[in-house]
Amino acid sequence: MTTAILWPVFALVGLIFAVWVQIPLARVRHIAANPPKRDDLASGDAARRYFAPIDLPANNLANLFEMPVLFFALVPLLLVTRHGGTVEVALAWVYVALRSVHSVIHTGANVVRLRFLVYIASCAVLLAMWLGFAIDLALGR
Repeated sequence: MTTAILWPVFALVGLIFAVWVQIPLARVRHIAANPPKRDDLASGDAARRYFAPIDLPANNLANLFEMPVLFFALVPLLLVTRHGGTVEVALAWVYVALRSVHSVIHTGANVVRLRFLVYIASCAVLLAMWLGFAIDLALGR
């Protein structure tokens, strides 16, 4: 067991920051192209309507704090219990790759069916990681 399981974590953190950077950039471009009127930002609801045309990066960022929380919770457990071996590292990279593809689709062309399939695949990989960890613990490996 090595700390190799941490590299996919760094990659996922990098993805989260990359998506986060898109939000202010998109907002600045939107404001420049569509200068807001006073009423556009008068309330939270008004601001959400004003920024709705560019909300995909913000939606994707929120999504990156849903299921990936289970990934971020699992990695320290793998390290502490010394179960972060080759299979877990490989699955972690697959998970991060799928989440990256999901983010590209979500913030880009947003082909919902394809995005959903990639999302389901990433959830299946994450489930496999958790099940593998639980089985290893139960069997005393």
